[in-house]
Amino acid sequence: MMLMTWLRKAFLLALIFGLDGRVACAETVTVYTNATFPPLVLDKKIGLYPELVEYLNQLKIDDLQFEMKILPRKRLQSMLETETMDGIVIGMMPQWLDDAARTRYLWTDVFSIDSFVLVSRAKNPIFFDQIDAKDHLKIGVTFGYVYPGIDEWIAEHELIRDDAPTEERNIDKLMLGRVDTIVVAESVLRYYTKTHHMNVGIIIESLPGQQTERRFAIPKSKQSVFEKLAPAIRNLNTDSNWKRIQAQY
Repeated sequence: MMLMTWLRKAFLLALIFGLDGRVACAETVTVYTNATFPPLVLDKKIGLYPELVEYLNQLKIDDLQFEMKILPRKRLQSMLETETMDGIVIGMMPQWLDDAARTRYLWTDVFSIDSFVLVSRAKNPIFFDQIDAKDHLKIGVTFGYVYPGIDEWIAEHELIRDDAPTEERNIDKLMLGRVDTIVVAESVLRYYTKTHHMNVGIIIESLPGQQTERRFAIPKSKQSVFEKLAPAIRNLNTDSNWKRIQAQY
């Protein structure tokens, strides 16, 4: 009887230490972003990015455990440029990091596609193909953003760039009449108009240029993380569970 009790205890201890060993072997991967605006990030658990990070954890990708952290854009940029990045970055485009050839960083497949739109007030509508440089129009853009195909249009028509820290702030400035028009991601505008019940009073026009293709940017020092994460991101395109989550945003 005592022998059976001892064996049972030994088995339980082995099981506990075995589980602890597996947990200890798990690699925590910090997922950085500078986004602090909806629908990308509403708080630590809600928003497209937090939901995706949590979903990746549910998928149990080998021994990886993902944890999201928000950093100011300048610090995030500095960590990438000085090669001191100790994690990966969610929601980037190669053009934003001066890596159109995708040689500086490792890039996953696209997990979300967005488009930029031109927005103006209905009482002072601005249209893409009807802008005169002599009007000296002020256009709201987001600090640090690169707009492939749109930046050239802004320069050609001599629009005066007015940088704001976030796209939400740009919408506020437009409604207050501080800028004539703004460039904003369609998803951000859609979420903003829904939550602020702003269904009238604005003119929305699609813009030419490359769509925003959100990917993970991964330093080459994290090659092993990339090799495990990349297939999971590729599979999201046919994952009905993820598509259902994504549809909320």
